[in-house]
Amino acid sequence: MLEQIKITDSIYYVGVNDRTKDLFESQWSLPHGVSYNSYLIVDDKVALTDGVDICYSEQFLRQIDRILKGRPVDYLIVNHMEPDHSGSIGMLKRKYPNLQIVGNKKTFGMLSAYYSSIEDNLVTVAEGDTLSLGKHELTFIMAPMVHWPEVMFTYDKTDKVLFSADAFGTFGSLDGNVKDIDLDSELYFTEMERYYACIVGKYGTFVQKTLKKVQESGIPIEAICPLHGPVWTTEAPRAIATYDRLSRYEAGKGAVVLYGSMYGNTAIMADAVARGIGSRGIKHVVTYDVARADRSLIIRDLFKYRALAVGAPTYSNEIFRPVAHVLDAFKVREIPNRLYSVFGSCSWAGQAVKKLTPFAEEMKWELVGEPVEQKGAPDEADLEKAYRLGCLIGDRLNELYPDAD
Repeated sequence: MLEQIKITDSIYYVGVNDRTKDLFESQWSLPHGVSYNSYLIVDDKVALTDGVDICYSEQFLRQIDRILKGRPVDYLIVNHMEPDHSGSIGMLKRKYPNLQIVGNKKTFGMLSAYYSSIEDNLVTVAEGDTLSLGKHELTFIMAPMVHWPEVMFTYDKTDKVLFSADAFGTFGSLDGNVKDIDLDSELYFTEMERYYACIVGKYGTFVQKTLKKVQESGIPIEAICPLHGPVWTTEAPRAIATYDRLSRYEAGKGAVVLYGSMYGNTAIMADAVARGIGSRGIKHVVTYDVARADRSLIIRDLFKYRALAVGAPTYSNEIFRPVAHVLDAFKVREIPNRLYSVFGSCSWAGQAVKKLTPFAEEMKWELVGEPVEQKGAPDEADLEKAYRLGCLIGDRLNELYPDAD
């Protein structure tokens, strides 16, 4: 019989991999798949922390059976109600009729909304409440808006394990191993940044409050078990530090050049802007054609880098729509404290540059340089203006980060 993966002597991994879904939340690309993690704590009583996507319920239940060999699951702890985790609750209830579902008041409001037939054996917990399984004592930590309002963490005092819901999660299936010490974690840290920017990015203030609460509690953490991605053990401090940095919206010395271009003219301007930035010794410059680029990478890189230069042609007297859509994504995430520059093009009545420029004030960002607009194809004077705009961006980055590469 296939041996089930252990996190500790009495905590088992019973999660699954999804390599068929192409878009997470029907928005975000999954080139490396995604995992739905679930963990089984076996003691005098048996507790399962969260479920998996309903599509994988059969595989999920088989793994639980392999460990329990006929024993029932006593408690299902619902740290997060999002359907990629809660979708299997109905099947768990049918298999284990006496199953008690543990959650907070907001959990059960959502449970009723999603699965109205589940009404009995509900155990409501609040901040600091405990649940004894025998040797294992669990404590509950409320983590609202990381990234849904009902989210909570569960801490196992015995094995010093934090079950962290979607926090510290990543995109990427778990291929071969589950713990960070047994796999190449660099891919997952890259995917953690993309996951955070797309999924959690709006809620930095709430992430900071939860991180502070966990830190001030003084609980020792030997493993973090998120609902997506690896189990963090030796790399747990790095995972926490990454979330701390991202939720502070701290950005490094670099620039994102973002453009839309129907016939290639704004694209030429974008390259001139990027060259100007690079001429000032800025090593981290990434340029995206928004009509073709993966939007999740664009959002990730705006969390990573301080400067944003946006270029668009005028389209029906408006900003070229693919550019406007990406700016909406930035606005939703309320990303603060960025440098912002504007360039664009038109064929007759220019509106894109005029309408792009106020975005700096709206976001309370610093506008760098005078906006640059061209008519038709750029001539040498237009390209020089675009290059000089890039130089100003690079100079400002050097002022802000004098000691950084």
